[in-house]
Amino acid sequence: MVVFLNAVLAKRYANPSSDVIEILAGLDNVDTVLLDLVGVLDAAIKNGRILLVRKGAVRVALAIISGAYQTVLISYFTQKDLFPSLIKLVQDLEDPTESQEPLVLIALLANHNKFEMHNPYHVRLEDFANEPTIQKTAMSIGKACMTLRDRYIAIQEDAPASWSIGSTLSYIGLKRPSTPVHSEEEAKTLFAEQPDSGVAILLAAYEFAHANKLFCFAFVDTSAGEKIKTAPLSYYLSLMSYLFQHAHRSVRASLYAHLSLFILQILIEEPTIAKQMCEISSPVRLCRQRPPFLPLFSGDRPLAATMLDVIVDGINHNLRKRLDTDFYILSIGILLRMIIYLSKTHTRMSYHWSELWRSLLAFVRFLTAYVDDLKNVPGTDRLIHDLLGLLTFAMTTGEAFLPDPASYDDLFYKLVETGETLTKLRDVYSLDKSSSSTSINTLIGVSKHYTALIEEQKAKSKSLSPREISKIIKQGYETFSIETREGLDRWDKYREADHKATLKKIARVAVADAKVLVS
Repeated sequence: MVVFLNAVLAKRYANPSSDVIEILAGLDNVDTVLLDLVGVLDAAIKNGRILLVRKGAVRVALAIISGAYQTVLISYFTQKDLFPSLIKLVQDLEDPTESQEPLVLIALLANHNKFEMHNPYHVRLEDFANEPTIQKTAMSIGKACMTLRDRYIAIQEDAPASWSIGSTLSYIGLKRPSTPVHSEEEAKTLFAEQPDSGVAILLAAYEFAHANKLFCFAFVDTSAGEKIKTAPLSYYLSLMSYLFQHAHRSVRASLYAHLSLFILQILIEEPTIAKQMCEISSPVRLCRQRPPFLPLFSGDRPLAATMLDVIVDGINHNLRKRLDTDFYILSIGILLRMIIYLSKTHTRMSYHWSELWRSLLAFVRFLTAYVDDLKNVPGTDRLIHDLLGLLTFAMTTGEAFLPDPASYDDLFYKLVETGETLTKLRDVYSLDKSSSSTSINTLIGVSKHYTALIEEQKAKSKSLSPREISKIIKQGYETFSIETREGLDRWDKYREADHKATLKKIARVAVADAKVLVS
């Protein structure tokens, strides 16, 4: 049936709905035949005598849904509720990696026409409260993310080499490396094909996260019944880091990068989950396939710190003249939400903050250097406004979340170094006349104040050591008051309707990937 349906539904028809119905059932018998078919599939998924039959029924349903997503055939799956049967199958499968297809099927059904009409599967997701099954679902998605990440590693091994007899023999050519070494062009082609079609599972992660708070907690939790206590979010963040470094290679990869940011934003906006991310530590493998590299960190550290690294890596590796402003607005927004949480709760998280400030200020320099290319790109004004708001908030509240005074001094020193660039940014984008005027003028004012102090000391001593500059910065706190701008600690809660066009594009890509899964 899967082979037959793939062949029938792959053809292009003048009138897709009526032509497919005529082939499968005949217009006169369509309701009887298709409702019977969906009923039989539902029974087979729920009570099939062996797992092979139950999984096969899922593949038949997935072949119909993915092949006829824009036709009326989907309405027969909304009339007959498959959700309990699909969830029961997920519950019964011992290996979490086998849950991929039923979860993708749930995601496609929950996503279908949800902006235009009432979707019963979306309601099911909201009401779903079976905690053990939710934990299993979260772990299934996490393990799928690990498999998708390993596809990138199979193309280019990026783990820092540690000394061993095997690595020494490989170096001198006496031992064949486990990962094949591809030429630059071969690697580029292979990376462009990633992520694998199984990445449609991210749509399931999104639908569950958006509809169900219990799933969000399970996704970050480490008590999902595994022998090794690893949060599903650890695998998810690892995949994100690889996806972000290669997001520019295709529209498809870029859309999944957007989807992964939506999921992260939904998670981080829940204070209890933000707290979990700061408290739960786990080792996470982050991508190191393209420079610039962030400092290598081995061992456990808070998931929140890993998340910051993933976002910073995304900012560093997607700088293009045709800038994906939506990607950067989402990334800056997630950073702001995390820093606001840390500041309000006075959580002093150990993290290489200097790398975050360096990346954000390098991004300021990029925006200034390519003003002619970026000025008219939709979303640039909003992006600059959010970026300056983030820097201003960090500067005015740094004492509340940075781990020590030296980290706070470092932020001020970096702002002083970027003073001329900030002034240029204000001038070339006419920010004096925009909503960003207060933030940019505050940053420039701080930079000018400290530059004047440093120049004054230089007049007395020709060269200043880093320690002397640090001392000047500390003294500068006493002679300069920073005006705290109202509203910097506010953000708009995630709303699907704001991203309707992007989510529809993502759904089309996920449908195409689901077709590949059952082809």
